[in-house]
Amino acid sequence: MIPRFDELRTPRLLMRRWRDADREPFAVMNADPEVMRHFPAGLDREGSDALVDRIEAGFEARGFGLWALEELETGAFLGFTGLHPMPADVPGAGGVEVGWRLARRAWHRGYATEAARVAVDLAFGPIGLPELWSMTAVTNEPSQAVMRRLGMARHAFFDHPGLPAGHPVQAQVVHRLARPTQP
Repeated sequence: MIPRFDELRTPRLLMRRWRDADREPFAVMNADPEVMRHFPAGLDREGSDALVDRIEAGFEARGFGLWALEELETGAFLGFTGLHPMPADVPGAGGVEVGWRLARRAWHRGYATEAARVAVDLAFGPIGLPELWSMTAVTNEPSQAVMRRLGMARHAFFDHPGLPAGHPVQAQVVHRLARPTQP
């Protein structure tokens, strides 16, 4: 039986499985050009819903995934943070990435770091992963700052294999964090 991690908490956040009510605010977030500035493209409603379906399938297969983030005080949907497989053809392929995407109203409040720390603890604790990865566009300094706050070190620069030459986010960077050794 696969251990299940359907819900986690931080002092300010509920990290949980996705609900149908999350689909609309997630689609709005994925269509926001500022939120998607460091991604290959925005997502329309159909693409956003398909992503939620893939995220939920990941929970079923692995027992963990990209948790929907909810602000405990207000119940507002903020985006996601969690763990998912690294894509093929990139440094760290075959490993697990800690990742996040937050709505603009949730930026610069420490939510990504707060939730990602819980995901890292779970990955290195009960899940038992030996390392974690995180990747983003070279231009995405805010996400790289989160990676550094998590203790990750820059591992490699690479060109996104699915993007044509000259695409604004073709240049990517991947960070790595090894599980701490036990004394």
